[in-house]
Amino acid sequence: MKFSTFVLSAAALFAASTISRPIKRDVNPALVPPFGIQAGVNPDGTGNCDGIPDANGKPILIPCACPPDEASFLASLNANVAAGHVINNPSVQLSFPEDSSKASQSARLNAAATTLQNLHGPGQGCPVAGTTFSAQQQAINAEPADGTAPAAPAAAPPPANNAASSSGTATPAQVAALAPSLGFTAGKNPTGTGNCDGAVNGPDGKPIAVPCACPPDQADFITALQADVAAGHAVNNPSVQVTFPIDNSVASQSARIEAAIIALQNLHGPGQGCPVVSTTLSAQQQALQ
Repeated sequence: MKFSTFVLSAAALFAASTISRPIKRDVNPALVPPFGIQAGVNPDGTGNCDGIPDANGKPILIPCACPPDEASFLASLNANVAAGHVINNPSVQLSFPEDSSKASQSARLNAAATTLQNLHGPGQGCPVAGTTFSAQQQAINAEPADGTAPAAPAAAPPPANNAASSSGTATPAQVAALAPSLGFTAGKNPTGTGNCDGAVNGPDGKPIAVPCACPPDQADFITALQADVAAGHAVNNPSVQVTFPIDNSVASQSARIEAAIIALQNLHGPGQGCPVVSTTLSAQQQALQ
């Protein structure tokens, strides 16, 4: 009799402990940002297919396997969100909040983008430039502040040499002052094959290899960023819009980091620049969230 009582008590304790454990839920599929394009459009015979159009209306070439099918992408996204980081690139943190605030919308878009870029390993996935993610981010940035009407102009403008232009575009001085730091310098531990250590470690704990010229020096980077902000888009990839709000809200800080990433990835042409893992920009973005 005593033995049976012990067994029942142990079973009850096990059941209680099991119930109290948090259950990881899959993300709400309705909140997952759409890719905006289909894979496999107009293959050219070399592995490339049509992506989103550039400023001249000509499709940007992307791998024909990109973007992935929604089911496999959603499975990867669910796994990453459950882990709290990109499983194939654990140094990249992510979250998937489900409210409708601007910060949460941006966080979900970032989770989708980082999952996409690391589908098969650190930096081994599909390019964000082959989706409409950047346009979706710009639309989020353009929304009014959470729960309010668009902010009214300040009663007194800042000093003339630091005032925004009449079009609302940040001035070069403001861009220079608020540009995110790249957080790393180029040329660390060259391998002799053109690769050097990046700013982010891979799953093996070793730095992910990046071109030895990456990241660019901060001055050159700021010059490129200033040109993009003035144009309202990536100068070397005009279909990718850029905003650079100058207030200190989380959404605006996030938009400035996104602008920095776009400038970095398109330094020399559409998608021809430096990988984000050559900098600490992703970590800075995650810190905001």
